[in-house]
Amino acid sequence: MSKNCLLCGVGGQGVILASKLIACAAMEQGLKVRTSETIGMSQRGGSVVSHVRMGEEVHSPMIPEGQADLILAFEPAEAVRSLSYLKKGGAVVVNRKAVQSAVSTLSQQEYEGDEMIEYLRAQDLRLYVVDGEELCARAGSPKVLNVALLGTAAASGALGITPEEMEREIQRRVKPAYVEMNVKALALGVRAEEEGRTSR
Repeated sequence: MSKNCLLCGVGGQGVILASKLIACAAMEQGLKVRTSETIGMSQRGGSVVSHVRMGEEVHSPMIPEGQADLILAFEPAEAVRSLSYLKKGGAVVVNRKAVQSAVSTLSQQEYEGDEMIEYLRAQDLRLYVVDGEELCARAGSPKVLNVALLGTAAASGALGITPEEMEREIQRRVKPAYVEMNVKALALGVRAEEEGRTSR
């Protein structure tokens, strides 16, 4: 198996933890993994992008443009911004709610999440739109958005890692006090996809 996954969002949304969970789960499968992060003003709500490459042989940590199998987007505008990395017919798992990045706020380029989602719908890709706000409310914390999105990505098959494999990494890598809440968020993300609630 060879997979290229690009994760993107805004500082504070848990992009880096999500990429580490994916990388660790892939290594448990015996795959080679390389990762790279770009963290721009992340503490102030800047864009965060993480590349995760998994396979028998991985020579570079950076995904070439047009080669990502999956974009896991914590915010719709970041998904649109990263689209050049997605291969034709690839998958995008995206959180529905817009979160204005520092760049958007400073440049006064505010936008609605729905217009970005509609743009994604018009592209040649498999789209999974997640109501992250609802899932986080049901899980009990806004801080588990990253794991809820991982649940949907795993259930869709686009990630190449099963929900069970992802849950094992949560048990291993997340602080014990937060494991139960994260496992619940993962299950909610999985169920949203299985029940067809991730609108295409």
